[in-house]
Amino acid sequence: MGALALVSAVGLVVDDRVLTGARIWAKPFKFSLSFIAYGLSLAWLLSLLDRGRRAGWWAGTVVVATSVVEMVIITGQVIRGERSHFNHQTPFDETLFNVMAIAVVILWLGTLALAVLLLRARIADRASAWALRCGIAIALAGAAVGFLMTQPTAGQRRGESPVVGAHSVGVADGGPSMPLTGWSTTGGDLRVPHFVGMHALQLLPLLVMALTALAPRVARLADARVRLRLVLLASGAYAALFALVTWQALRGQPLIHPDGATLTAAGLLACATAAATYAALRAPARPPGPEAAAPPRDFPKQSPPQDAELVS
Repeated sequence: MGALALVSAVGLVVDDRVLTGARIWAKPFKFSLSFIAYGLSLAWLLSLLDRGRRAGWWAGTVVVATSVVEMVIITGQVIRGERSHFNHQTPFDETLFNVMAIAVVILWLGTLALAVLLLRARIADRASAWALRCGIAIALAGAAVGFLMTQPTAGQRRGESPVVGAHSVGVADGGPSMPLTGWSTTGGDLRVPHFVGMHALQLLPLLVMALTALAPRVARLADARVRLRLVLLASGAYAALFALVTWQALRGQPLIHPDGATLTAAGLLACATAAATYAALRAPARPPGPEAAAPPRDFPKQSPPQDAELVS
Protein backbone atom coordinates (compact mmCIF):
# COMPACT_ATOMS: atom_id res chain seq x y z
CA MET A 1 0.00 0.00 0.00
CA GLY A 2 2.88 2.34 0.76
CA ALA A 3 4.40 1.74 -2.68
CA LEU A 4 1.02 2.32 -4.29
CA ALA A 5 0.60 5.59 -2.41
CA LEU A 6 3.97 6.70 -3.76
CA VAL A 7 3.07 5.66 -7.32
CA SER A 8 -0.26 7.49 -7.05
CA ALA A 9 1.48 10.62 -5.78
CA VAL A 10 3.76 10.53 -8.82
CA GLY A 11 0.71 9.98 -11.01
CA LEU A 12 -0.89 13.12 -9.62
CA VAL A 13 2.16 15.07 -10.75
CA VAL A 14 2.80 13.58 -14.19
CA ASP A 15 -0.69 12.51 -15.32
CA ASP A 16 -3.12 15.37 -15.96
CA ARG A 17 -6.12 13.20 -16.83
CA VAL A 18 -9.41 14.12 -15.11
CA LEU A 19 -12.28 11.73 -14.38
CA THR A 20 -15.64 12.79 -12.88
CA GLY A 21 -14.25 16.20 -11.99
CA ALA A 22 -11.10 15.01 -10.17
CA ARG A 23 -7.52 14.09 -11.06
CA ILE A 24 -7.60 10.44 -12.06
CA TRP A 25 -4.87 9.35 -9.60
CA ALA A 26 -6.55 11.08 -6.64
CA LYS A 27 -8.72 8.07 -5.84
CA PRO A 28 -5.95 5.42 -5.54
CA PHE A 29 -3.84 7.93 -3.60
CA LYS A 30 -6.60 8.56 -1.04
CA PHE A 31 -7.59 4.92 -0.81
CA SER A 32 -4.03 3.66 -0.35
CA LEU A 33 -3.41 6.09 2.50
CA SER A 34 -6.76 5.18 4.02
CA PHE A 35 -6.10 1.46 3.94
CA ILE A 36 -2.63 1.94 5.43
CA ALA A 37 -4.05 3.87 8.38
CA TYR A 38 -7.11 1.62 8.70
CA GLY A 39 -4.96 -1.51 8.76
CA LEU A 40 -2.58 -0.04 11.33
CA SER A 41 -5.53 0.99 13.49
CA LEU A 42 -6.99 -2.52 13.44
CA ALA A 43 -3.58 -4.05 14.14
CA TRP A 44 -3.29 -1.75 17.14
CA LEU A 45 -6.73 -2.88 18.36
CA LEU A 46 -5.75 -6.54 17.89
CA SER A 47 -2.80 -6.01 20.22
CA LEU A 48 -5.28 -5.28 23.03
CA LEU A 49 -7.08 -8.62 22.78
CA ASP A 50 -6.56 -10.97 25.69
CA ARG A 51 -8.66 -13.75 24.17
CA GLY A 52 -9.59 -14.87 20.66
CA ARG A 53 -6.24 -13.77 19.23
CA ARG A 54 -6.29 -16.48 16.55
CA ALA A 55 -9.77 -15.48 15.41
CA GLY A 56 -8.62 -11.86 15.45
CA TRP A 57 -5.61 -12.74 13.28
CA TRP A 58 -7.85 -14.38 10.69
CA ALA A 59 -10.28 -11.45 10.72
CA GLY A 60 -7.41 -9.03 10.27
CA THR A 61 -6.00 -11.12 7.42
CA VAL A 62 -9.37 -11.04 5.66
CA VAL A 63 -9.51 -7.25 6.01
CA VAL A 64 -6.04 -6.89 4.48
CA ALA A 65 -6.77 -9.31 1.64
CA THR A 66 -10.01 -7.60 0.63
CA SER A 67 -8.28 -4.21 0.82
CA VAL A 68 -5.65 -5.45 -1.64
CA VAL A 69 -8.34 -6.74 -4.02
CA GLU A 70 -10.10 -3.39 -4.02
CA MET A 71 -6.90 -1.44 -4.58
CA VAL A 72 -5.83 -3.67 -7.49
CA ILE A 73 -9.15 -2.99 -9.23
CA ILE A 74 -9.09 0.76 -8.52
CA THR A 75 -5.55 1.10 -9.83
CA GLY A 76 -6.23 -1.07 -12.86
CA GLN A 77 -9.21 1.06 -13.82
CA VAL A 78 -7.13 4.23 -13.45
CA ILE A 79 -4.56 2.80 -15.85
CA ARG A 80 -7.38 2.04 -18.30
CA GLY A 81 -8.80 5.54 -17.87
CA GLU A 82 -12.11 4.22 -16.54
CA ARG A 83 -13.96 4.85 -13.31
CA SER A 84 -13.89 2.01 -10.82
CA HIS A 85 -16.97 2.74 -8.73
CA PHE A 86 -20.55 2.43 -10.05
CA ASN A 87 -19.25 1.52 -13.53
CA HIS A 88 -21.64 -0.69 -15.55
CA GLN A 89 -20.56 0.51 -18.98
CA THR A 90 -19.34 -2.91 -20.16
CA PRO A 91 -19.70 -6.46 -18.77
CA PHE A 92 -16.02 -6.32 -17.76
CA ASP A 93 -16.43 -3.02 -15.89
CA GLU A 94 -19.58 -4.32 -14.22
CA THR A 95 -17.82 -7.49 -13.11
CA LEU A 96 -14.96 -5.51 -11.60
CA PHE A 97 -17.36 -3.30 -9.65
CA ASN A 98 -19.32 -6.32 -8.41
CA VAL A 99 -16.07 -7.91 -7.19
CA MET A 100 -15.27 -4.68 -5.36
CA ALA A 101 -18.73 -4.67 -3.79
CA ILE A 102 -18.27 -8.23 -2.52
CA ALA A 103 -14.82 -7.35 -1.19
CA VAL A 104 -16.22 -4.38 0.73
CA VAL A 105 -18.93 -6.56 2.32
CA ILE A 106 -16.31 -9.11 3.40
CA LEU A 107 -14.08 -6.32 4.74
CA TRP A 108 -17.02 -4.94 6.75
CA LEU A 109 -17.80 -8.39 8.18
CA GLY A 110 -14.15 -8.87 9.11
CA THR A 111 -14.18 -5.57 10.98
CA LEU A 112 -17.44 -6.60 12.68
CA ALA A 113 -15.75 -9.78 13.90
CA LEU A 114 -12.95 -7.68 15.38
CA ALA A 115 -15.55 -5.47 17.07
CA VAL A 116 -17.16 -8.52 18.70
CA LEU A 117 -13.76 -9.73 19.94
CA LEU A 118 -13.01 -6.27 21.31
CA LEU A 119 -16.35 -6.21 23.14
CA ARG A 120 -15.32 -9.39 24.96
CA ALA A 121 -11.79 -8.21 25.74
CA ARG A 122 -10.92 -7.48 29.37
CA ILE A 123 -9.37 -4.00 29.49
CA ALA A 124 -8.67 -2.74 33.01
CA ASP A 125 -9.54 0.91 32.40
CA ARG A 126 -13.25 1.19 31.61
CA ALA A 127 -12.93 4.55 29.86
CA SER A 128 -10.34 3.08 27.51
CA ALA A 129 -12.44 -0.01 26.89
CA TRP A 130 -15.56 1.95 25.98
CA ALA A 131 -13.66 4.43 23.82
CA LEU A 132 -12.39 1.52 21.75
CA ARG A 133 -15.73 -0.26 21.59
CA CYS A 134 -17.76 2.83 20.70
CA GLY A 135 -15.11 3.95 18.23
CA ILE A 136 -15.18 0.74 16.23
CA ALA A 137 -18.99 0.57 16.38
CA ILE A 138 -19.39 4.06 14.92
CA ALA A 139 -16.67 3.29 12.36
CA LEU A 140 -18.69 0.27 11.23
CA ALA A 141 -21.75 2.50 10.81
CA GLY A 142 -19.64 4.96 8.82
CA ALA A 143 -18.38 2.17 6.57
CA ALA A 144 -21.95 0.97 6.04
CA VAL A 145 -22.83 4.35 4.49
CA GLY A 146 -20.88 3.12 1.49
CA PHE A 147 -23.70 0.67 0.75
CA LEU A 148 -26.10 3.60 0.27
CA MET A 149 -23.85 4.93 -2.50
CA THR A 150 -24.46 1.83 -4.64
CA GLN A 151 -28.20 2.51 -4.95
CA PRO A 152 -29.33 3.90 -8.35
CA THR A 153 -30.36 7.54 -8.42
CA ALA A 154 -33.79 8.66 -9.66
CA GLY A 155 -32.35 9.55 -13.07
CA GLN A 156 -30.58 6.20 -13.35
CA ARG A 157 -33.81 4.31 -12.62
CA ARG A 158 -35.60 5.95 -15.53
CA GLY A 159 -33.49 4.23 -18.17
CA GLU A 160 -30.33 2.41 -19.11
CA SER A 161 -27.28 4.05 -17.56
CA PRO A 162 -23.59 3.11 -17.71
CA VAL A 163 -23.31 4.34 -14.13
CA VAL A 164 -25.41 2.94 -11.25
CA GLY A 165 -24.90 4.63 -7.91
CA ALA A 166 -23.35 7.92 -6.83
CA HIS A 167 -21.56 9.74 -4.03
CA SER A 168 -23.70 12.85 -4.43
CA VAL A 169 -27.39 13.22 -3.58
CA GLY A 170 -29.59 15.49 -5.65
CA VAL A 171 -26.83 16.40 -8.12
CA ALA A 172 -24.56 14.49 -10.49
CA ASP A 173 -21.10 13.39 -9.41
CA GLY A 174 -18.26 15.51 -10.72
CA GLY A 175 -19.82 18.94 -10.12
CA PRO A 176 -18.46 21.83 -8.01
CA SER A 177 -16.70 20.47 -4.95
CA MET A 178 -14.65 21.36 -1.90
CA PRO A 179 -10.86 21.37 -2.22
CA LEU A 180 -8.93 18.30 -1.02
CA THR A 181 -12.00 16.27 -0.01
CA GLY A 182 -13.89 16.66 -3.29
CA TRP A 183 -17.21 16.78 -1.44
CA SER A 184 -20.04 18.39 -3.38
CA THR A 185 -20.85 22.05 -2.72
CA THR A 186 -24.15 21.98 -4.62
CA GLY A 187 -25.82 18.85 -3.23
CA GLY A 188 -25.61 16.22 -0.54
CA ASP A 189 -22.56 13.97 -0.39
CA LEU A 190 -22.57 10.59 1.34
CA ARG A 191 -18.79 10.68 1.65
CA VAL A 192 -19.23 13.18 4.50
CA PRO A 193 -20.89 10.75 6.97
CA HIS A 194 -18.65 7.99 5.60
CA PHE A 195 -15.60 10.07 6.60
CA VAL A 196 -17.02 11.24 9.94
CA GLY A 197 -18.04 7.74 10.98
CA MET A 198 -14.73 6.13 10.05
CA HIS A 199 -12.73 8.66 12.05
CA ALA A 200 -14.38 7.60 15.31
CA LEU A 201 -11.90 4.74 15.31
CA GLN A 202 -9.14 7.27 15.98
CA LEU A 203 -10.78 10.24 17.69
CA LEU A 204 -12.44 8.50 20.64
CA PRO A 205 -9.28 6.62 21.71
CA LEU A 206 -7.35 9.88 21.30
CA LEU A 207 -9.82 11.55 23.64
CA VAL A 208 -9.30 9.03 26.42
CA MET A 209 -5.54 9.31 25.98
CA ALA A 210 -5.81 13.08 26.39
CA LEU A 211 -7.98 12.69 29.51
CA THR A 212 -5.47 10.23 30.99
CA ALA A 213 -2.58 12.58 30.27
CA LEU A 214 -4.40 15.45 31.99
CA ALA A 215 -5.45 13.37 35.01
CA PRO A 216 -2.36 14.12 37.15
CA ARG A 217 -2.95 17.88 36.70
CA VAL A 218 -6.76 18.11 36.77
CA ALA A 219 -8.35 16.80 39.93
CA ARG A 220 -11.69 15.91 38.35
CA LEU A 221 -10.06 13.83 35.64
CA ALA A 222 -8.10 11.86 38.24
CA ASP A 223 -11.36 10.05 39.00
CA ALA A 224 -11.74 7.11 36.59
CA ARG A 225 -15.53 7.44 36.88
CA VAL A 226 -15.42 11.00 35.55
CA ARG A 227 -13.24 9.94 32.63
CA LEU A 228 -15.69 7.14 31.85
CA ARG A 229 -18.64 9.55 31.90
CA LEU A 230 -16.83 11.94 29.54
CA VAL A 231 -15.93 9.14 27.14
CA LEU A 232 -19.49 7.82 27.05
CA LEU A 233 -20.77 11.37 26.58
CA ALA A 234 -18.33 12.00 23.73
CA SER A 235 -19.30 8.71 22.11
CA GLY A 236 -22.98 9.61 22.23
CA ALA A 237 -22.32 13.12 20.89
CA TYR A 238 -20.14 11.74 18.09
CA ALA A 239 -22.82 9.20 17.14
CA ALA A 240 -25.39 12.02 17.06
CA LEU A 241 -23.09 14.10 14.85
CA PHE A 242 -22.69 11.16 12.50
CA ALA A 243 -26.49 10.80 12.33
CA LEU A 244 -26.84 14.54 11.70
CA VAL A 245 -24.45 14.68 8.73
CA THR A 246 -26.02 11.51 7.31
CA TRP A 247 -29.47 13.13 7.52
CA GLN A 248 -28.11 16.28 5.92
CA ALA A 249 -26.52 14.39 3.03
CA LEU A 250 -29.60 12.26 2.36
CA ARG A 251 -31.66 15.46 2.03
CA GLY A 252 -29.38 16.59 -0.79
CA GLN A 253 -27.83 19.38 1.26
CA PRO A 254 -24.15 20.38 0.99
CA LEU A 255 -22.12 20.22 4.19
CA ILE A 256 -21.11 23.89 3.93
CA HIS A 257 -24.64 25.14 3.18
CA PRO A 258 -26.84 23.84 6.03
CA ASP A 259 -30.48 24.90 6.21
CA GLY A 260 -32.39 26.05 9.28
CA ALA A 261 -33.33 22.52 10.37
CA THR A 262 -29.73 21.33 10.21
CA LEU A 263 -28.45 24.38 12.09
CA THR A 264 -31.13 23.96 14.77
CA ALA A 265 -30.27 20.29 15.26
CA ALA A 266 -26.55 21.11 15.41
CA GLY A 267 -27.19 23.87 17.97
CA LEU A 268 -29.28 21.57 20.16
CA LEU A 269 -26.60 18.90 19.97
CA ALA A 270 -23.89 21.39 20.95
CA CYS A 271 -25.92 22.73 23.89
CA ALA A 272 -26.82 19.25 25.14
CA THR A 273 -23.19 18.15 24.90
CA ALA A 274 -21.95 21.22 26.76
CA ALA A 275 -24.55 20.82 29.52
CA ALA A 276 -23.82 17.11 29.92
CA THR A 277 -20.07 17.77 30.04
CA TYR A 278 -20.58 20.37 32.78
CA ALA A 279 -22.70 17.91 34.76
CA ALA A 280 -20.12 15.13 34.35
CA LEU A 281 -17.30 17.36 35.59
CA ARG A 282 -19.34 18.53 38.60
CA ALA A 283 -19.72 14.96 39.83
CA PRO A 284 -17.81 14.33 43.09
CA ALA A 285 -14.23 13.27 42.44
CA ARG A 286 -12.42 10.94 44.80
CA PRO A 287 -8.81 11.67 45.76
CA PRO A 288 -6.42 10.64 42.97
CA GLY A 289 -4.69 7.33 43.55
CA PRO A 290 -2.07 5.40 41.65
CA GLU A 291 -4.67 3.55 39.53
CA ALA A 292 -6.82 6.60 38.88
CA ALA A 293 -4.11 9.02 37.81
CA ALA A 294 -1.66 6.72 36.03
CA PRO A 295 -2.16 5.83 32.37
CA PRO A 296 -4.07 2.52 32.10
CA ARG A 297 -1.72 -0.43 31.69
CA ASP A 298 -3.81 -2.13 28.99
CA PHE A 299 -4.11 0.98 26.85
CA PRO A 300 -1.15 1.98 24.63
CA LYS A 301 0.44 5.32 25.42
CA GLN A 302 1.14 6.18 21.80
CA SER A 303 -1.58 7.68 19.63
CA PRO A 304 -3.33 5.36 17.17
CA PRO A 305 -2.57 6.10 13.51
CA GLN A 306 -4.58 8.97 12.10
CA ASP A 307 -6.98 7.75 9.48
CA ALA A 308 -6.72 9.32 6.06
CA GLU A 309 -9.85 10.30 4.20
CA LEU A 310 -11.76 7.20 3.27
CA VAL A 311 -13.55 8.87 0.42
CA SER A 312 -13.95 7.87 -3.17
